[in-house]
Amino acid sequence: MGEGGTALFTAQAGRPDVSVKLEMASPTLSFKDRGAALLLARATVVKATHVVADSSGNAGTAVAAYSARAGLPCRVFVPDTTSPAKVAQMTAHGADVVPVGGGRAAVAAAAETEAEATSAFYASHVYDPFFLEGTKTYAFEMWEQLGHRLPDVVVLPAGNGTLVLGCALGFAELVAAGAVSRPPRLLVIQAQACAPLAAAYAKGAAEPALVEPDPTMAEGIAIARPLRGAQVLAAVRENGGEIVAVSEPEIRAARHDLAAAGLFVEPTAAVPWAGLEKARIAEGHSVVLPLCGAGLKSPG
Repeated sequence: MGEGGTALFTAQAGRPDVSVKLEMASPTLSFKDRGAALLLARATVVKATHVVADSSGNAGTAVAAYSARAGLPCRVFVPDTTSPAKVAQMTAHGADVVPVGGGRAAVAAAAETEAEATSAFYASHVYDPFFLEGTKTYAFEMWEQLGHRLPDVVVLPAGNGTLVLGCALGFAELVAAGAVSRPPRLLVIQAQACAPLAAAYAKGAAEPALVEPDPTMAEGIAIARPLRGAQVLAAVRENGGEIVAVSEPEIRAARHDLAAAGLFVEPTAAVPWAGLEKARIAEGHSVVLPLCGAGLKSPG
């Protein structure tokens, strides 16, 4: 449906070295369309009759839309705290939306149980490797748009870390193909209220830290038990990157700054911009970060 090919441009005149990639211009208004397009293409290849997914919002919306496009019934399990706008978006695409209490892990468990019991195609943006094959196009496009080169630094939000892993995959393939000599440094940002990866990185741990999440406006990355967390930590360390966390006031201020520049994003999408002030970026280094989701997805 036209996923990918999102614009790349300088967000603020005072920060000429920092560019944003407009992922919120995707068909369902988030970067998750990149992976969902491949997931549902695969569902049609294996002749799936119906689809199940779990999501905090944007992945579920993307799966619902591409399921509708493929003519497949879809059921999406979501946290009972999911933004009403995202639930409305899924429902508009014809998905059966099932709210689940007990946190993100309980939502995933409900979807897995449903898929096993009904033999549905489990369109998991976390488990299914085809989703990462879709998200790696973000890295390829960046290389194309910058004249066959990559920036010095890429700043990314992380909950389950699928965009981080997709970028790591794409950058590795560009290096292997001889298209670039080295990947950009990965700077990964989490919300302080739910930051198992940042806590593990700070301690030098190989597995995500056990955390009790507090409420956060960055609902899209409020993942206390990231299933690919060890893989994300390994990828960032191998890259020489960094994982840091930002507070709720910092996220709110970042969202305001972006809106003042004409870019209205959901709070989760403001997290990388907030992280610019926390991460160690050498002066003059070029930076690219995504604006992952549109502001109307979570306007509060």
